[in-house]
Amino acid sequence: MITPIKKIVFIEPKSPGFHVFSKWGLPRLGTIILGTMLRNQGYDVKIFIEDIKGIDLEAIFEADAVGISTITSTAPRAYELANVIRKEGIPVFMGGAHVTFMDEEALDHCDFVFRGEAEETILPFLEALKTGVGFENIRGLSYRAPGGTIVRNADVEHCPDLDRYPSPDFSLIHGNTDRKVDMSMTPVMMSRGCPFGCNFCSVTRIFGRGYRFRSVESVITELKELKAEHVFFYDDNFTANRAHTKKLLERMIEEGIKTKWTAQVRVDVAKDEELLALMKKSGCFYVYIGLESANQRVLEAMDKGQTVEDMEYAIKKIHNYGINIHGMFIFGTDQDNISTIRSTVKFAKRMKIASVQFMTLLPLPGTPVYANMEKEGRLLTRDWSNYDGHVVVFKPKGMTYWELQKETLRAMLRFYSLRRILGRLVKLDIYTMVIRAYGRKFVRKGKRANKDLTKQLKHMYHQAGDSVCDAGEKLQTRARKTSDELKESLKHINWERIRRAKAARLQGGK
Repeated sequence: MITPIKKIVFIEPKSPGFHVFSKWGLPRLGTIILGTMLRNQGYDVKIFIEDIKGIDLEAIFEADAVGISTITSTAPRAYELANVIRKEGIPVFMGGAHVTFMDEEALDHCDFVFRGEAEETILPFLEALKTGVGFENIRGLSYRAPGGTIVRNADVEHCPDLDRYPSPDFSLIHGNTDRKVDMSMTPVMMSRGCPFGCNFCSVTRIFGRGYRFRSVESVITELKELKAEHVFFYDDNFTANRAHTKKLLERMIEEGIKTKWTAQVRVDVAKDEELLALMKKSGCFYVYIGLESANQRVLEAMDKGQTVEDMEYAIKKIHNYGINIHGMFIFGTDQDNISTIRSTVKFAKRMKIASVQFMTLLPLPGTPVYANMEKEGRLLTRDWSNYDGHVVVFKPKGMTYWELQKETLRAMLRFYSLRRILGRLVKLDIYTMVIRAYGRKFVRKGKRANKDLTKQLKHMYHQAGDSVCDAGEKLQTRARKTSDELKESLKHINWERIRRAKAARLQGGK
């Protein structure tokens, strides 16, 4: 039997709380690329990114199939949405980093899971969904066979030619709110993959250890069409292939593209002054660098592949070219203690880094860190909404979890002090001043939001001692009330209109 599959909705659930990137509307590109591909093949596509424009439940319930993309912290809301949608008889498929490694968990809530990349398989999947047969031929797909047994097809192969995929069409993003989110920073992707093996990162487990690049011509065409004021290159390492990056930057200069841009790079970018000069000339004003720690033992334990000396050299070189740095640091590895945390904060201030994010180590499913902590029984909770880097979700070795939580909050307050904000005003560095002011607002808001949690963590340590299970049960009280919120929203749905619309479509109407 052929089931009409024409109207497709994608959802990117909202984050569980205020986070470091809440100010900027930066959608992940996976669902938008998939949506653009399907639209180009004649499907009626809508994308809802809750952190940007909210969702329209009536439009979702009119869909013939719904795809939900989730990272670990948004998984609880993704599952609740999937539960509600499936109750209306709408097939739900899920993808994203979390369900790639937790497909069995996800299949308790949805019908299908895409493990890894889905661009090569989304079209044959929808054809199988229409006919009800052929799912066994779709690589990277997980689903339950009749009887409940989980079927995991062979892993998907990575497409080496990223030019096969269209530039994401951001006009497919819909919503039902007038939420004021800064969308002035437009994401652009030039590459996928990373050869480095940081033990806290799942990128290589999803996109592979080898780099794959779009052609310079393809990226230039997209930049011209976007005409964006600011661009964020989403690559995990924008300068991974220096020769390729140089060609792109040279073309940007030749074509007169005036876009200001930022990207993630590694400290080894500083070894190539020709590259730094091109970055500056082509409009780079900020780079994001995973510095992680100012302690060499911690860096080695992370398999980071860089030294503190490398970091110092890179920061000075990049500053020499007038490019600001956003330093990303992680606290709570087994080699960390209160002293290493405080020395890292001093390092960030001494090196005059423009902005930072100090986050607790995040044992994400699919990473060696998660596997090791699970094996050792050190995970405090599997309430995934807490897995955002702002809450301690494991038992550290070098300090108590209460101390790690407190020191991380204190580190942010020390870096984003009023004196350091006003110092940038004196130097007329308005952009960095604004960033630091936002950082201070973020950490103060986070401190207020986590006030009860912080007290709870302290109480947990004194009362529960080494009882991780007891601590984890108490931490579950931070779980969000997504289910109740959705139930309330369902009361306002015009079900009669939805049923009429679906019936008309089945009869060949629109």
